[in-house]
Amino acid sequence: MLELKVIRAQKERIVAGLKVKNFKNLDLVDQVLKLDDQRKAIQSALNDIEAKSNSASKEIGKLFKQGKRDEANALRASISGLKSQSQDLKDQLKSVGTNLEDALVQLPNIPHDSVPLGKGEDDNEVFQAWGEDLPILEDGAKPHWELAEQYNLFDLKLGVKITGAGFPLYRGKGAKLQRALIAFFLDEAEKAGYEEIVPPILVNEASAFGTGQLPDKEGQMYHATVDNLYLIPTAEVPITNIYRGEIVEEKQLPIKLTGYTPCFRREAGSYGAHVRGINRVHQFDKVEIVQITHPEKSYQALEDMLEHVKQLMDKLELPYRILRLCGGDVSFASALTFDFEVYSAAQKRWLEVSSVSNFETFQSNRMKTRFRNDKRKTELCHTLNGSALALARIFAALLENHQTPEGIVIPEALRSYTRFDIID
Repeated sequence: MLELKVIRAQKERIVAGLKVKNFKNLDLVDQVLKLDDQRKAIQSALNDIEAKSNSASKEIGKLFKQGKRDEANALRASISGLKSQSQDLKDQLKSVGTNLEDALVQLPNIPHDSVPLGKGEDDNEVFQAWGEDLPILEDGAKPHWELAEQYNLFDLKLGVKITGAGFPLYRGKGAKLQRALIAFFLDEAEKAGYEEIVPPILVNEASAFGTGQLPDKEGQMYHATVDNLYLIPTAEVPITNIYRGEIVEEKQLPIKLTGYTPCFRREAGSYGAHVRGINRVHQFDKVEIVQITHPEKSYQALEDMLEHVKQLMDKLELPYRILRLCGGDVSFASALTFDFEVYSAAQKRWLEVSSVSNFETFQSNRMKTRFRNDKRKTELCHTLNGSALALARIFAALLENHQTPEGIVIPEALRSYTRFDIID
């Protein structure tokens, strides 16, 4: 959520940033400022009345002590309406405050200056590329869904039988490869200084609001209505919310956390060849990395997170590219996002496998996550997160890019985890 003081002090920059994100309701900025003016005016009037009432109450007490009952009762009668006025102002303050909050949460985060203009994914900027020579497989190479059937690695039909479309069932060496990838990603994150967390996979409304899933993404989340809990779309939600409402010391920053969770997303996209197999599913596994940082160091942290994901891709021996998302494609809560895409040689297309984002103070303002600086004053932290990495597309890319006539060769970095060198 944008900070009110920033909206007021930098209105032109805020409006310009909203335009980069193709946000249409620009009048909402003026509405927010008007509501804030109303809130301040009501609060000022309420303060005056309460001050007058408190002063009068003290005076009445003095008059009674002095035996001046008539004067005391007259003064009491003259201020009898203040209590009613005070309650009316409190009701107005609550109503305006609610309207102000409702307006504020509709405003997306302001993009970083480096975010390119654009309306959607076709306008994203290639930040780093593998090169012009993409891998070419031998004739007869198969897409991952055919390889999975050939080697009995996962079963989509059984997933439909047990749950429904978009819930794959992994088995045999497929299950071991999935487990190996998760362990590998967690170990690599630990080496990079991230503390491992095993969080709940259901969260309450406050947690989903804190990281920006509510009220923006209700339609993408599975909702357990009886208990009013949400299945997480990413470990970002519970892990970042560990520090909701907390004030940490500056010396504790950066806070680096990682966690593996299954993730659940209701929106699985349209039907067709590009969503065959496990290209897009409702349930998938993911290892997430999260940082809570000093505002002056968050963009260095973003670079470090990009390097971390790059070395994972390198160790998996997968061709990839990095996109800087344009204003029309960057998320509601993000200030700057880089997407990693892996090249599927069998499908001859790029598949997104990671998003690494800096949210600046957008999430921390919602969560009231702050640090105490060297002057003992509190400031909002910056929050960042990234997939490191997301399955199932990594799983699919490994099958497709490492297939040979003899079988699917396991990258060297994974062999101590899988305990086999090839799927044959």
